[in-house]
Amino acid sequence: MEDAKIVQLYLDRNEAAITESKIKYDKYLMKISYNILFNNEDAEESVNDTYLSAWNSIPPHKPEVLSTFLGKIARGHAIDIYRRHHAEKRIPSEYCSSLDELEECVPGTSTVEDNLEAKRLGEVINEFLKTQKEDARNLFIGRYFYSDSLKEVAEYNGMTEAKAKMILFRTRQKLKEYLEKEGFNV
Repeated sequence: MEDAKIVQLYLDRNEAAITESKIKYDKYLMKISYNILFNNEDAEESVNDTYLSAWNSIPPHKPEVLSTFLGKIARGHAIDIYRRHHAEKRIPSEYCSSLDELEECVPGTSTVEDNLEAKRLGEVINEFLKTQKEDARNLFIGRYFYSDSLKEVAEYNGMTEAKAKMILFRTRQKLKEYLEKEGFNV
């Protein structure tokens, strides 16, 4: 079923919207959630919470790109579950690995004041990514938004892991310089 029809089902408050969303996007949302949580049960919880959140937010929202809308919700739920379950321990996952890589160039947020700056940071990172070549942008988003492994991002960008790793390294270095120019302490 086309996304516009699924969104219309949500707008009509028809429960078939959730069924159709599951049919079309369950594997996609599980991949996002699993890459962050590294646990099937937690990933399933995240995906189920995603459908409930979509039900509760459409309307008033009317997403133009349903996959992106659901993916962003799933990622948020997965991160919340990850934080709740792993507040004191580090379980290896692609989410941990990708955060470790970004740590060298993106300032952390640990106080309320820092969290207020997080929105601006997101906007600046988006501005930066618009200036990058398509392959660097795709690698960066795949690795750091979707938490895909280095092997996966290299494969779906048609390059070797070594090349992907180098492009990501250079992109992080450029991001660090860009953030410093924009006034962020890195």
